[in-house]
Amino acid sequence: MWRWLGLALVAISISVFGFSLIESTGDGEVSASAEMMPLNADGSGFARAVAPWDWQFPRDFGAHPEFQTEWWYYTGNLKTADGRHFGYQFTIFRRAIFPEAPQPDSEWRSDQLYMAHFAVSDIAGERYFHQQRFSREGAGLAGAVAEPVYHVWLEDWQIKASDAAAQLTTIQADGGDFAVDLAMEQVKPPALQGDNGLSPKSGEVGNASYYYSLTRLITRGTIRVGDETFAVSGATWKDHEFSTSALASNAQGWDWFGLQLDDNRELMLGQIRLKDGGREPAFGGLLIEADGSARYLSAEDFTFNVTATWSSPHTGAVYPAGWVMTVDVGAAEPLDLIVTPLLADQELHGSGGIDYWEGAVAISGDATGYGYAELTGYVQAMAGRF
Repeated sequence: MWRWLGLALVAISISVFGFSLIESTGDGEVSASAEMMPLNADGSGFARAVAPWDWQFPRDFGAHPEFQTEWWYYTGNLKTADGRHFGYQFTIFRRAIFPEAPQPDSEWRSDQLYMAHFAVSDIAGERYFHQQRFSREGAGLAGAVAEPVYHVWLEDWQIKASDAAAQLTTIQADGGDFAVDLAMEQVKPPALQGDNGLSPKSGEVGNASYYYSLTRLITRGTIRVGDETFAVSGATWKDHEFSTSALASNAQGWDWFGLQLDDNRELMLGQIRLKDGGREPAFGGLLIEADGSARYLSAEDFTFNVTATWSSPHTGAVYPAGWVMTVDVGAAEPLDLIVTPLLADQELHGSGGIDYWEGAVAISGDATGYGYAELTGYVQAMAGRF
């Protein structure tokens, strides 16, 4: 979901206040000069999410630079033929510095910053790998387009469609000690979160994002950990959001779950935790049926009860590490789910930005399956970070 906003601010500070313009002198040499640029921290001048969006795909798979922040987020649970389980997360994030791009007097100059995060969970090996990258958009180092095909990249880490409709896509990323090379097929239409894709994060108008999900991408390919490469298959979940503001000042953090059930349904369940211990009522969830139809879930339609905790040896944070979830899915009886991390230590830490837990989970109870959870605000409060 929103993991990159805090990291974006760190990157912006570095990139804006140490921004270099690199130009050729015409004689084979290059010159570089530092230029101080003011940081647009309040989002003024950018578009805001205030009314339902006119969605058009594959156009809306691409970038929306009129909004300040945007991210393309993929998580998946994959297995080998003999059942060895891996989870992965791959996110590319865009942050604009200015509402109007500066005059491009150099191919290196850009008002768009990109970040990427890549992680693999080796469940049987009890190993968790994670890495991040930062770049400007200039000189083709990073970017996001919908034409001629959907393509989002940061250097050689990329998501790219294999067809014009973007029904078939690939992810390729190499983190040195770990890598993925995956092909995905879309089998359900985009599921629009909130009100036709307008997803409020508080009661204040404009504190919202435009948000859709591709909740079941059939996935095949390879995962490498160390010097071992595994052929894997399974399912991936994609989230794509763009906005200019999100959390209110009283937000502490959030718990987000993308759950893929074995009966071919999916659930997005999330809660924004407030500093006073309460829960933001504006943010809800979504049930996606086997036929691809979707039903909005209000915050009152589901509850989380924490059944276990895990203390991080890296940050000292205490995270939830097990949940019983009760969900009103419109049937005679609610759906009771037990959600359990597949690996205790799936904390992304030491990035210099926001430390958070994000990892693969198993589902049991009234339904079975796998999914991903993201837990923030347990190390640093999120209010005031974006």
